[in-house]
Amino acid sequence: MNCIVNEFNTTIEVKKSKFLSYLVPISRFKTLQAELKEQHPKANHIVYAYRELNEHKQVVENSSDDGEPKGAAGVPTLNAMRGAKLINCAILTVRYFGGIKLGVGGMARAYGASANEVINSATLQEYKELLPYTIEADYKQQRQIEYNLKELAIESIEREFLSDKVLYKLQTTQEKIDWLIANG
Repeated sequence: MNCIVNEFNTTIEVKKSKFLSYLVPISRFKTLQAELKEQHPKANHIVYAYRELNEHKQVVENSSDDGEPKGAAGVPTLNAMRGAKLINCAILTVRYFGGIKLGVGGMARAYGASANEVINSATLQEYKELLPYTIEADYKQQRQIEYNLKELAIESIEREFLSDKVLYKLQTTQEKIDWLIANG
């Protein structure tokens, strides 16, 4: 399975209709959806598809045609995500109608092509499960721990400063936890 860290967007044109596709981490899905509705009030449709892992490690996926003919927009987008084995991300596609009808088949091909275009522009990473891990450290160890966390590129860090120690609550991979234990 693959995932992304950054956001990516592309634009394609099919028979004068413009398709603006955005590939984002699942955490940005709802926010971006609201932003796109505000930024593109004259857009005919804002289609989406997403795939994510739930707490039971099951793939949950959903899509919306947003007024396009049933199965002509969301499903081709979702199929492109399945083909790339994407997880924990979403694709939103804004469509501006260009005056030429595409037909259901043409529309499905256009939405699929738009989704594939944004996927091909993205930097994909192999999905690795993030696990919770807590480090308790004296204040004199803080500089070394901060250095190690930066070197390991651990970004999901919550720090709690207590009277005699610092608590670091992390979300990271098992291999990074193992390294921290071995070099702690």
